[in-house]
Amino acid sequence: MTAQPEWQEALFLRLLEAGIRQVAYVPDAGHAHLIRRAHAAPEMSAYPLTTEEEGIAACCGAWLGGQRAVLLLQSSGVGNCVNMLSLVASCRFPLLALVTMRGEWAEFNPWQVPMGRATPATLELMGVSTRRADTAAGVVTEVEAALDDAFTSEQAVAVLLGQRLIGRKRWVK
Repeated sequence: MTAQPEWQEALFLRLLEAGIRQVAYVPDAGHAHLIRRAHAAPEMSAYPLTTEEEGIAACCGAWLGGQRAVLLLQSSGVGNCVNMLSLVASCRFPLLALVTMRGEWAEFNPWQVPMGRATPATLELMGVSTRRADTAAGVVTEVEAALDDAFTSEQAVAVLLGQRLIGRKRWVK
């Protein structure tokens, strides 16, 4: 196992400290450390989704059940969430989503580019505030602000984790 950047562990610890108890995710290499740590943490329940919009409903259900949740997804899955985001807006559920960006810096897959470009505007049009972290130094600060926005002000907020931060993806043969 390769060593993870310090920001990934700091991010996990901040989510744990903030009372995140459910982690809904679509498997993604950019979220692999968070997913592994959430599965190993006895305080958390981590579960994979078959599609991203299920995560919106799961986070709403967690809130109704008295727990805080986070949704982990990739920018290519944001488009799948548009209709379900109306539930968040209509019922004023808090939502925290961490979105690994694709279609940006050093992207090798042209299929990722359109949704990567559209992700911030799509979220904003659906009433989701967006924050962005492109450097390791900014991740925890942006997530801390997003935690406050989501769970104190009961807003929908997404933190976009830039592709430069996540690192270059390559197909491995």
